[in-house]
Amino acid sequence: MNQEQQTFIVSEPGQRLDIFLAGKISQSRSQAKKHIDRGGVMVNGKEPKKAGDMLSPGDKVSLAMTDFSRGILSQAEAVQLPDIHVVLETDEYLVLDKPAGLLVHPTQAGETRTVAAWLLNAYPDIAGVGGHPDRPGIVHRLDKDASGVLVIAKTQRMFDHLKKQFQDRKIQKLYSVLVYGVVAAEHDAIDFPIDRGKDGKMVARPRQGEVTLKNITRLQSGKIALTEFWVENRFARFTLLRVQIHSGRTHQIRVHMYAYGNPVVGDSLYVKPKLKKKGDRDLGRLFLHASSLTFADSAGKAVTAEAPLPAELRMYVETLS
Repeated sequence: MNQEQQTFIVSEPGQRLDIFLAGKISQSRSQAKKHIDRGGVMVNGKEPKKAGDMLSPGDKVSLAMTDFSRGILSQAEAVQLPDIHVVLETDEYLVLDKPAGLLVHPTQAGETRTVAAWLLNAYPDIAGVGGHPDRPGIVHRLDKDASGVLVIAKTQRMFDHLKKQFQDRKIQKLYSVLVYGVVAAEHDAIDFPIDRGKDGKMVARPRQGEVTLKNITRLQSGKIALTEFWVENRFARFTLLRVQIHSGRTHQIRVHMYAYGNPVVGDSLYVKPKLKKKGDRDLGRLFLHASSLTFADSAGKAVTAEAPLPAELRMYVETLS
């Protein structure tokens, strides 16, 4: 076994090894079996006889992180992972320009078209960095259909350093966002608290009353959120914004702009159907791009990483002019 490993303690009786492991690492049973068959799994310090061995409460199941990396690699070979551009790289971190349509990490077992899989292919030594084996070095996220800069820690020390900056809201995040409608204000700040609705969608609550999505009938207590924007360009029915978020709530920009009355173009979740016109071109993704990220490196020096607007977004804007 490699010294870098993830260990799980069995708490319930009557569990098969492969099923138990699959649940812990968010992979399928067959994928867990591959780890076991390769010898990458130990039970109480010994190699199990077979994947179907039964476990007892208190058993310690250990997975070698190097084997976990190989497992991701073998999965990734079955799918075509996209080419991800590396914007900046040092011994401690790298900054990626994530394309739209790509999950940052798996949300359910078996998903391999992710930034996490790409990282474990390109940077196998990153396995074990961070707080979860299927999120190697990943400090923050972008929505699947968004694109742009994403900072990744290559060492545990840098992971902890970046994580604290995000928690303390010391990282500056700027986005290019196209919204429906002509926004009147040149600059504004949206501070509507954000809640999760009954059906799981997020909803923002303006100070003067509730703005809800269809089928949201009950709101939980809201979390403080602040989104600031500046108008970059106005078109007949759209506005291009430069957006800065001062907090990191789920779908923050999308739900805030929806509540403000100007939903993000390409958003199928937070959308006002009456704003769409017959003949509007289908963008096929969110017009939400993380254009700039500023953080402090381990020496305290400010680092700014930028990613230009992707070609499909540039061309979409050109059709509006």
